[in-house]
Amino acid sequence: MGTGRAPKAMGRALRETREAWPGLSTYERFEQVVSLVLTSLIGLVIAAAVIHLSFRILMLVLSGLLDPTETGVFQAVFGMIFTVLIALEFNHSIISVLHRKESIVQVRTVVLIALLALVRKFIILDASKTDPLTIVGLAAAILALGSVHWLVRDQDRKDATKQDQPRGTAD
Repeated sequence: MGTGRAPKAMGRALRETREAWPGLSTYERFEQVVSLVLTSLIGLVIAAAVIHLSFRILMLVLSGLLDPTETGVFQAVFGMIFTVLIALEFNHSIISVLHRKESIVQVRTVVLIALLALVRKFIILDASKTDPLTIVGLAAAILALGSVHWLVRDQDRKDATKQDQPRGTAD
């Protein structure tokens, strides 16, 4: 991954927003401003989380406590990593609004973030101390969200196919 990719993307988003600003409705302008503020705030949270994660791992390495075979350490480190990944995905969905590629709420993105959060929960979960009914509930939630993601993905594919067809040939 190249360095400076995020600032370039943000700069491009700002430039595109400035160019499109005169043609945007009042609500679209409001949406753009909110998206810019949220992207900046989430970017700060991500930066703080990465610094915190780096510091925690460095301290574990220096103290000799970083034993990847120990379940607690593995769960803690990968739980923190998944938290950063969830924030990155969330920020990516907001940046797509800045590029005016998508509207503010994308079901697929919300479901993907929820799936990532549940996967994180499974990683940090201590199965020996968790009620089996809780594990069954989490598994059912993952199956339900996976099904919704599959249905939405399938619908997106159908919509894309309809857009590619010449007028008058769609059902």
